[in-house]
Amino acid sequence: MLGLYVHIPFCSSICNYCNFNRGLYDEALKTRYVAALRQEIARAAGPRIAADTIFFGGGTPSLLDPAEIASIVQSVRDRFDLAADAEITLETNPETVDAAKLERFRAAGVNRLSFGVQSFQDDELKRLGRIHSAARAAAAVREARAAGFDNVSLDLMMWLPGQSVAQWLANVDALIDAGPDHASLYLLELYPNAPLKEEMARSGWSLAPDDDAAEMYLTAMARLDGAGLTQYEISNVARDGKVSRHNLKYWTDGEWLAFGCGAHSTMDGARWKNVSATEDYISRVTAGGDIVSERRVLTAGERLEEALFTGLRLSGGIDIAAAGARYGIDVWDRYGSALQPFLDAGWLVREGPRLRLTRDGMLMANEVMAVFV
Repeated sequence: MLGLYVHIPFCSSICNYCNFNRGLYDEALKTRYVAALRQEIARAAGPRIAADTIFFGGGTPSLLDPAEIASIVQSVRDRFDLAADAEITLETNPETVDAAKLERFRAAGVNRLSFGVQSFQDDELKRLGRIHSAARAAAAVREARAAGFDNVSLDLMMWLPGQSVAQWLANVDALIDAGPDHASLYLLELYPNAPLKEEMARSGWSLAPDDDAAEMYLTAMARLDGAGLTQYEISNVARDGKVSRHNLKYWTDGEWLAFGCGAHSTMDGARWKNVSATEDYISRVTAGGDIVSERRVLTAGERLEEALFTGLRLSGGIDIAAAGARYGIDVWDRYGSALQPFLDAGWLVREGPRLRLTRDGMLMANEVMAVFV
């Protein structure tokens, strides 16, 4: 079924590595933005469609009042056939919630939390410009459990400036101790003008060598496996039954509608993006105008390529026969000769119709996936 994404662009502070579509929190602007979101959802074109996930991303969606989240969820229910067991995820920063607020989010319909922890070491958090402490992150997870959440995800960032392998693995062990149901582990990516880049230069911080980054990744995944958090995607692990149903849509050639400023939608072979600026978005929605800033229709070849390189992110890989049949292209005839060196190197495995990356191959995923781009 369809996935629904809702973008909340407000943050308490701006992290020095972040390049997402976001801005500082403003109470009055937030109130107007929520009203515009509800109008956009109500005006979604087309027939009433079944959906089974809502993902509130940002920014920091947990800055909204639970009553505002409840109102947006209700707008979705009014416009879409939302499954009774729908997964409703709220991205959450530990410092923005307490036990009472988490209980209210649960009552508002949220049944999955994704905490942006990034590190369990205070010096690393400070270096990243995060405003919560490691102790606060651990406490937030405990409060979420007490509020009745049985699906909690944590984000960690690896390969931070000045971070050693041992420091990274201490973060992994702390994550395991926190007992999440799901975790996402990302390599830090610095966009060209990131303030963190300048701070690294001033402070003499450097990134560990590539070999250390590989050790960080492989050792972390082995430890998480041992703790019952099984890898199902390059950067994601989960306990049984707790994979992110929403994010799977991105990796399995699914479809989603996205609401809010800068939000991207993909449906019926078309892709479009809303205007990015928050005020511009509100003005256009309020006036009943067009909020789409970019739109294009993908060719069958482009859709196949995206299905292949996103599907290969999954530990189970992709059924290339099924993908080829869907788009009328024989995958192996088209790409087999370019992929063969990766099979010979042990980075790829072909098992009947399925093609998948080995764990070592996941370190070289960009090189493999470049075949399809």
